[in-house]
Amino acid sequence: MSQGSPGDCVPLEPTSGPSTPPNPFVHELHLSRLQRIKFCLLGALLAPIRVLLAFIVLFLLWPFAWLQVAGLSEEQLQEPLTGWRKTVCHNGVLGLSRLLFFLLGFLRIRVRGQRASRLQAPVLVAAPHSTFFDPIVLLPCDLPKVVSRAENLSVPVIGALLRFNQAILVSRHDPASRRRVVEEVRRRATSGGKWPQVLFFPEGTCSNKKALLKFKPGAFIAGVPVQPILIRYPNSLDTTSWAWRGPGVLKVLWLTASQPCSIVDVEFLPVYHPSPEESRDPTLYANNVQRVMAQALGIPATECEFVGSLPVIVVGRLKVAFEPQLWELGKVLRKAGLSPGYVDTGAEPGRSRMINQDEFARQLQLSDPQTVAGAFSYFQKDANGLVDFRDVALALAALDRGTGLEELTRLAFELFAEEQAEGPSRLLCSDGFSTILHLLLGSPRPAAETLHAELCQAGPHQGLSLCQFQDFSLRDPLHGKLFSTYLRPSQTPNASSPGSCPALANGTVHSPKQKGD
Repeated sequence: MSQGSPGDCVPLEPTSGPSTPPNPFVHELHLSRLQRIKFCLLGALLAPIRVLLAFIVLFLLWPFAWLQVAGLSEEQLQEPLTGWRKTVCHNGVLGLSRLLFFLLGFLRIRVRGQRASRLQAPVLVAAPHSTFFDPIVLLPCDLPKVVSRAENLSVPVIGALLRFNQAILVSRHDPASRRRVVEEVRRRATSGGKWPQVLFFPEGTCSNKKALLKFKPGAFIAGVPVQPILIRYPNSLDTTSWAWRGPGVLKVLWLTASQPCSIVDVEFLPVYHPSPEESRDPTLYANNVQRVMAQALGIPATECEFVGSLPVIVVGRLKVAFEPQLWELGKVLRKAGLSPGYVDTGAEPGRSRMINQDEFARQLQLSDPQTVAGAFSYFQKDANGLVDFRDVALALAALDRGTGLEELTRLAFELFAEEQAEGPSRLLCSDGFSTILHLLLGSPRPAAETLHAELCQAGPHQGLSLCQFQDFSLRDPLHGKLFSTYLRPSQTPNASSPGSCPALANGTVHSPKQKGD
C-alpha cells in the first residue's frame, strides 16, 4: 500500500467543508426543546436506577477478578492462566460485564465480520476511540489483554480487573517502562498463540468520531498481522462522544443512561498482513492500517494527535497546536480590559529576566487575582515558579495587532538570539527557536528542536541568522502562511480560495471552540 507524505495538504477553510475534515477534538451536543424535556424525564426516572445497578454489578466483578489471581506469584502471572481459574473467573467476568453494559442502556451489540484466531492475528486494533464506553468491544473479542496506565492499578475495582486481565502496564512518566511494554507486547504477540490476543486503541485518546487521529506505533512494533475493529454508535443522538472539548464524564454518562436503548456496532475487518517494509517500520505500518480503517469508516485519516495534554496537527515538518495557548491568553487579557500594545515590557534582548506572579501583575497593571493567576499560568515556569519575562514580552507583542509580522519576527529573534564567540554575532539556537514556536504556535518543544536541527543542516552554524529565521517564518511557502494565520488571521488573504491560506496536513485550523459554544 502506498503511504502519503506528511506534506499532503488540503487548503485551510474558514469552516469545515466536504474537502476538509472537522476538528476531531470538539464534540457539540445540541438538544432541541423536545429532546431536553425527554432527557429531563428519563434522566430523573431511568438514569439513576441504571447507574446504581451498573455500579453494583461493577463491584460484583471484583470477587471474580480477585479469585483468578489470588495466591499467584508475579512469576506465575507472567504466563497465561489455565485450568479452573481461567474457566470460572473468565466466564464470570464476561457475563457480568455484559450485564453492566446492558444496564447502562447498551441493549444490543451488533457484530459484523469474523473475529480472527490468536494465531491469525495476535493483535487487535480498535477505532475510532471516542468514549469511555469503548471497552464494550472487549465482549465480542472474548476479553483480550489490554495495555493500560500503571496508575490505574490503584483505582478500586479497576485495578483488580487489570490484574485479572494480566494487562500490560505502562507508566507515562518512566521511559524504561515504555521499553518494557514494547518488549512484553512483542513477547506475547510472537508466542505462537500461547497468549490471548492483545487489544489496542491506537489513537491513544478520544475524538468525536468525525476523523481518525494519528495511530501510535505501539500496536505495530511486533510486526505481526493485526485485525482492525471498527466501533460505531448508530444512535439518532450522539450522547457517547467524550472529546477534548465537549460534555464531561458525568454528562455523557447521564445522557447515555437516559436513552431508552443504545446500539453498538462492532465490525471485524479482514486481517491486515504487513509487508516486509511495514514489519520493519512500525510508523509506516500504523499509517497504512489507519488509512484502511478510515476508508472503511468513510471518514478522513488525519495527522492529529495529542502531545501531553495538547492536541496538535502536523504542518509540513512541524507540529502545531489546534488551539495555541496564546489565543486563550488573549481572551483573558481582553476580558480584563488590557490592550497588549500599551504595555511597556522593557525586556532585554538576549538576556532572561525571571519574574514571579506579583511582579508579573505589576508589569501588566493587573489587579484581579483570578485574572493574574490565569494569565500567569500560560507561561512555562522554572523550578522556583518563575517565568522568563522575554516570554511575556513576545506573547504581548504577538497579541498586539498593531505589530506587523516582520517586526514581530525581528523582535522574537532579538529577544532569544545568543551571542556567538565566532562567526555571526548573534544566532537563534535550538532552545530559543523552540521557545518562540511554542509561544506563538503551541508547537511541542521536541518537534521544534527537530525542525531547528533540519534547518541548520543547510548552513555552517548550529543556529539561525535573522535572515534565515524570517525566510522560514515569513517566506516559506507553507510555514510562512501558518504564521500569518495563527498570528494575524485578519491580514490573511481570502481563506476560501485554495492556496491563499496555510495548507494543513489532513486537517484544518480555525478559531477555537469552547464548551457551550
